[in-house]
Amino acid sequence: MASTTDAAPSGTAPADTRPDTTGPASLKVVPARHYARWAAAAAVAVLVAQFVHGLATNPVWEWGVFSDYVLSETIVEAVWVTLQLTAYATVLGFLLGTVLAFMRLSRSPVLQTVAWTYVWVFRSIPMIVQLVFWFNLSALYKELGVGIPFGPVFWSVDSNSLIGTIGAAVIGLTLHQAAYAAEIVRGGVISVDPGQLEAAAALGIPRLRQIRRIVLPQAMRAILPTAGNEIIGLLKGTSVVYVMSIGELFYQVQVIYGRNGRVVPLLLVATAWYVVLTSLLSVAQYYVERHYARGADRTPPPTPFQRARRLVRTLRAAAARRDQPVLPLKTLGPLGESR
Repeated sequence: MASTTDAAPSGTAPADTRPDTTGPASLKVVPARHYARWAAAAAVAVLVAQFVHGLATNPVWEWGVFSDYVLSETIVEAVWVTLQLTAYATVLGFLLGTVLAFMRLSRSPVLQTVAWTYVWVFRSIPMIVQLVFWFNLSALYKELGVGIPFGPVFWSVDSNSLIGTIGAAVIGLTLHQAAYAAEIVRGGVISVDPGQLEAAAALGIPRLRQIRRIVLPQAMRAILPTAGNEIIGLLKGTSVVYVMSIGELFYQVQVIYGRNGRVVPLLLVATAWYVVLTSLLSVAQYYVERHYARGADRTPPPTPFQRARRLVRTLRAAAARRDQPVLPLKTLGPLGESR
């Protein structure tokens, strides 16, 4: 008896197992092509290559002169003076700026007015004008003394012998920096939720402890990025003290190229040192920000050093696996027994 269903021709799949030629899986995926992006990348690569080629081949750079002076004793001593000015102005400026910030946040109208006036005045006057003013302080005050206000003076000293050139530079940089630091600190403090202070006050925590243990640790996350930029700007801004004939980096570079006429390589020496110093400050800023971010980010991303260590461990593990001998697989019989 013949079957009611015809057998499928040999070599053809049943209808239910044939591939679907109309569904999404059958569509051909074509990746997007960003021609403008490729053209821009090629143009930038060409410009970078031209710049590097010019650095290597242009004789005006005088790399021999650069190598002679970049680590010379005069330049290294000038770098040390620059670091000293930056450190003094940073520490003293942020200490005074913190006081001014809390004066502006106080409920006393007198303190608020004095702090606001200070910030307004010192942000309005260029740094070079302030430095020249403090350098010529002896023309305004011959002597500085201690005594009763509007009364007799018990002890006095000549202003030139008390302050000096370096002292005038530190005072000018500190007072200028304090005006900006005050606004940086004030912005960080007001970013903290005031409800936390109310809760701390309800628990009976003293006001100073509230600021030290609750406000400042959280405010540092908002303070540090801007403060880091300000410190880097201060490091480069110390070059302004050349008007006071202080032997910092830029002044010494000017003195040297004024003698030998090698302007370009000496400016490159100053540039290289400023790049190195700002890079070190940027690295320090990164780790300090990471330290104060622990309360907000419990699993911070790995540092570049940690990533490098992880890469080294991965390469060592891969090399160890490559050195291990490869054992041949045993041939299995028809029932799974090894022959």
